[in-house]
Amino acid sequence: RPRVGSRAQGRCAILEKFGGAAKGPAPHLRRSGGAATVKTMLLEWCRARTRGYAHVDVQNFSGSWGSGLAFCALLHSFFPDAFDFATLEPSARRENFALAFATAEERAGCAPLLEVEDMVRLPVPDAKCVYTYVQELYRCLVAKGLVKTKKR
Repeated sequence: RPRVGSRAQGRCAILEKFGGAAKGPAPHLRRSGGAATVKTMLLEWCRARTRGYAHVDVQNFSGSWGSGLAFCALLHSFFPDAFDFATLEPSARRENFALAFATAEERAGCAPLLEVEDMVRLPVPDAKCVYTYVQELYRCLVAKGLVKTKKR
């Protein structure tokens, strides 16, 4: 039996937990140019929503999310009454991830695709896992009417 790395295990766990990968990109993000364009648009959306938050500089779907503060900032931009972002510390990774994932589940109805322990165990989060989670969060926010999209 081949040995599977921790990144691959994380992706497999997500797929196993939810019965396979989502079909297609997040709603209303589909544009000509394929998946790379959708990924870029989602990254730009994250960058715009988290601009101005201390210790948050979203440049990619891996290292930029390592402290958990990018997740917290993204959620705080929609739910500012959920927690006091100014009190969060970049070094408190476990607490930041726990707060973000709990807020996403409670306030946005986002499925818990990522585990806090998995995020803390890896110094740099797996880009595909983060991208999948952010895409799911986006879908949930659209469904709640919190993200305005252009109708075709």
